[in-house]
Amino acid sequence: MQTPTNSPLYLAAALRLPTNWLDYTILAIYFVVVLGIGFAARRSVKTSLDFFLSGRSLPAWITGLAFISANLAATEILGMAANSAQYGAYTVHWYWVGAIPAMVFLGLVMMPFYYGSKVRSVPEFLLLRFDRAAHLLSSILFAFAAILIAGVNLYALAIVVEALLGWPQWVAIVVAGAFVLAYITLGGLSSAIYNEVLQFFVILAALIPITVLGLKKVGGWGGLTHKLTATHGANFTTAWGGTGIGHVNPLGANWLTIVLGLGFVLSFGYWTTNFAEVQRALSAKNLSAGQRTPLIAAYPKIFIVFLVMIPGLVAAALVPKIGASGSGLQYNDAIPYLMQELLPNGVLGIAVTGLLAAFMAGMAANVSSFNTVFTNDIWAKYVVRGREDSYYVRFGRLITAVGVLASIGTAFLASSFSNIMSYLQTLFSFFNVPMFVVFIVGMFWRRASAKSGFWGLLAGTVTAMVNYFVLYKKGIISIPSDQGANFVSAIAGFVAGAVVMVAVSLFTRPKPAQELQGLVYGTRSPGMAEPPAPGDEAWYRRPALLGWGAVVLAAACYVPFSF
Repeated sequence: MQTPTNSPLYLAAALRLPTNWLDYTILAIYFVVVLGIGFAARRSVKTSLDFFLSGRSLPAWITGLAFISANLAATEILGMAANSAQYGAYTVHWYWVGAIPAMVFLGLVMMPFYYGSKVRSVPEFLLLRFDRAAHLLSSILFAFAAILIAGVNLYALAIVVEALLGWPQWVAIVVAGAFVLAYITLGGLSSAIYNEVLQFFVILAALIPITVLGLKKVGGWGGLTHKLTATHGANFTTAWGGTGIGHVNPLGANWLTIVLGLGFVLSFGYWTTNFAEVQRALSAKNLSAGQRTPLIAAYPKIFIVFLVMIPGLVAAALVPKIGASGSGLQYNDAIPYLMQELLPNGVLGIAVTGLLAAFMAGMAANVSSFNTVFTNDIWAKYVVRGREDSYYVRFGRLITAVGVLASIGTAFLASSFSNIMSYLQTLFSFFNVPMFVVFIVGMFWRRASAKSGFWGLLAGTVTAMVNYFVLYKKGIISIPSDQGANFVSAIAGFVAGAVVMVAVSLFTRPKPAQELQGLVYGTRSPGMAEPPAPGDEAWYRRPALLGWGAVVLAAACYVPFSF
């Protein structure tokens, strides 16, 4: 998940990279390959299922890499490095506590509901489990959030390119938006996914040299921890130091709010209901591949934290006053500063390309999920119904263009916030958490009525917003930081949504049992073969799948507590 910092994302004006023709040649080659993938994928788009879900034909390793790449936006890369420069090793919580358990839960428990019901989007599942009111509200909220988040990626890209390469902001916005629009419009989700696989490796090629050369610069891990302990204190290089209840730490959160607010509510809300991620798993060729998608993605997720955390720590060691007035550098300058100081030409071009690839991956994930939800869940179900399949493919391409243009507008909205990373986390607490509570109650409680979905979603969203904008921003309750406020808003939204769903369900009729088959845990889809087809058995009856999940969880539990 993206992470907040307490500094605005305006890079230091002095950070101008010494790029030359070699770096620009690498950048140009990358853009040519991106468009080439879009043209190649166009040939496979014959139906709306091809355009929006790649015909459900992709292997698990492709969807798994796309799943993690869609999350690995450059706002996260810069933000996580900035978080590390400011808070130190606390950054690991956004990966090992705030991602891995939820990704395993999505693969083992929730994908059978998504994939088995043959829905094309997350909101469509709510239509089957609850009613049209819950479906329409969730569709509108998700489409709105997707455009806001895509705009954040565009805005962040623009200011980074302006600072590093000297391009005007509007040029960076138009160029990036045009390329994303081109390859998604041409090849639909397949184009986005194959480009995300490419972008994953380009991003790694950018981050690995920065991490290795940065560690070499400070004398390895031992030299790094020695320097940071001397300047920032012993807790700066530990994951749990200072997080006891009643203790004060820069993060403004104790272990309880980290575990509940981040590790459960925000994390599960993001990874299990964010269609920008789930869409990648739904494009897999069968249920087994769909379940393995987030599990495959979890493996690199465990280790990617080092590639974004270590550069932030190195920057804090090299510039102890980073982020302070007079230092000339803000926390968000951590990776660009190291690029400027450490990378030779050629490698520098790869690093710049990696940053641009990350921004485009994040934007493409949200735009492709937006066009699917808007076309299938809003337009086809409530505006123009019953048209031929080719009409919805054409409309999907048109709404993709509208989504990119809208993202350009929301990019300027993001510029009005002093901290876009905190802005992203706030959006997740508003939109993903309430949807998660509706899903989790609906999946595990058969008595949850059709009406409870709408009212639970509405109550959770409103409560999270009231807590943040009224109770926190107006000073009615005292919370040490925006990050702490996001954790509290997420918890409040989750509890409010659950309470309202239970209350409404007790006073309204539940859905008939036959309509809940395959939608509630413990029931089987009506069309599922008896006995289950290979790969369709319950997750707890599949040793191989259990093995994937067990190894991921074991690594995620061991590594942070050894820190």
